[in-house]
Amino acid sequence: MRIKITFEEIKGKEIKLPVHYNYIIQSFIYKNITDELSEFLHNKGFEFEKRKFKMFVFSRIFSFQIKFIKEEINFGNKIYFYISSPFNEFLSQFAENLLKKYEFEIYKNNLYLKELYVLSMPKFEKKMKIKMISPMTVYSTLQKGEKKKTYYYSPFEDEFKILIKENLRKKYQSFYNLEKEFDFSIKPEKVNKNLEKIIIYKGTVIKGWLGTYEIQSDEEIIKFAYDSGLGSKNSQGFGMFEICT
Repeated sequence: MRIKITFEEIKGKEIKLPVHYNYIIQSFIYKNITDELSEFLHNKGFEFEKRKFKMFVFSRIFSFQIKFIKEEINFGNKIYFYISSPFNEFLSQFAENLLKKYEFEIYKNNLYLKELYVLSMPKFEKKMKIKMISPMTVYSTLQKGEKKKTYYYSPFEDEFKILIKENLRKKYQSFYNLEKEFDFSIKPEKVNKNLEKIIIYKGTVIKGWLGTYEIQSDEEIIKFAYDSGLGSKNSQGFGMFEICT
């Protein structure tokens, strides 16, 4: 399930956020679900071996007016973003709590809920073109002497598509508690170096990629990827895509 949320500044002022706002939006999401559900997602989640998946993903923030001023983004007086999850209880609870409160503060911005609605599910096919609406990232942690180094892969490296599939397999098994073998391929269509995005999340540098891609798999798996996100760090605002029409 996926919802679109639109906020407007109460007094019509510009909405201002830091350039690296992923943690702000993630924190906002956690604040608007119950403590019990927040604790479950944050501390337990859906487990696969040593991995814990939160099982939600959100997009970048969109606006009709965006200005970059030093380390800040001015969005005009209205913003919107998307959040998606295969865990319907989580998404329903989040939406219901937003509708109850109506007014919110997000990083010194006083906002009211302008609009919230559930998007209709697209028709999924075995081969589809997708567009990333938050950067997609996969990585390996490498040992270099006594130090560990994180290496982020580009869509043009073979390891990228291998890790995307493996991550999706682990998420699927953790959510449904079911082993399922499936084919999954991803190929960059319109991707260049300018679409590599560097985001700082709680002091950590994360590299991800926007752009359009072709994916192939079972319709069920593509739907699950649509709900849960592609690649790593989905609950930190990475890996959400929309279907190209």
